[in-house]
Amino acid sequence: MVEIIRWLRENLEGVAAGETIGFEVLDPDCAKGVYAGEIVSVEGEKFCYRGYKAWTDLAELLFCRMLTPEKRGDATVRLRFEKLDLTDSFHRSGDVEKAEKYGVDSPFFAINKSEEPAFLAAHIQALESVKIGSRKRVLNLGVNTGDEFELIKTVAGEQFEEISLVGIDHSSSAIAYAKERFPQTNVEFYAHDINKLDDLALGRFDLIVSIGTLQSPGIEFKPLFMSLVQNYLEPNGSVILGFPNCRWMGGEMIYGAKAPNYAHSEQSLLYKDVHFCKKYLQQKKFRVTLTGKPYLFLTATPIGVKKTN
Repeated sequence: MVEIIRWLRENLEGVAAGETIGFEVLDPDCAKGVYAGEIVSVEGEKFCYRGYKAWTDLAELLFCRMLTPEKRGDATVRLRFEKLDLTDSFHRSGDVEKAEKYGVDSPFFAINKSEEPAFLAAHIQALESVKIGSRKRVLNLGVNTGDEFELIKTVAGEQFEEISLVGIDHSSSAIAYAKERFPQTNVEFYAHDINKLDDLALGRFDLIVSIGTLQSPGIEFKPLFMSLVQNYLEPNGSVILGFPNCRWMGGEMIYGAKAPNYAHSEQSLLYKDVHFCKKYLQQKKFRVTLTGKPYLFLTATPIGVKKTN
């Protein structure tokens, strides 16, 4: 595998975005219950086994998209890696007005995280852990066009109409879209700077949700987070935070947080923020769990009844 990675890296340097590199490997369907690296024999010929999971992981690590394998002989397939266009990303939309970087006319609008199983499964688990159907008031910070409310509606079922939901986002166009999407009287949306949340006089909630928003540039992460717990959360309230551990580019969700001044994924800042929230909530007598992969989901539920701060 070391030689394969070296070969691919060298050859991908001379390939333009959208072009492909191909190579022939053992068809993973020829063996079952075999681990990567095991030698298998097919019709007297020996091969080193690697499953499709290994190949899709490798494509992602090299910023490629793995195309549909082509069957060659009885025992082999041809894999094709298409090089991604790394400039095709909402992360690079620096000329867009700050509030509309995530608006309906931005590249971000095309992203539906709930269609990514690795994100969706962890998100559903978090909603089930806080018993979303029994919640009375839910605050979502960074709600954008309302995808997270759509998932709550699906998970809560008939109980959705009994939940009062408030969504806040800096993007006016995203909020306008969300209002059309959710005309129900139990759902409210505000186009507002969450750094100035006190201006809205929202009261307290028994669930606060924020997926990939609190770590955004321009947000004072720690003070805002502590204020949310102290001033906006009911004594028996719960918290769901989603910390991005991926990037979106060329139509793909690429695993690994990107830090400034690093060409590769570097996750120190991510884990620093996660650890801060986990420790703070545990000190406030919450039970805290961490799940997920491309997004780390921190789910906090109260241990017993707490007094308000």
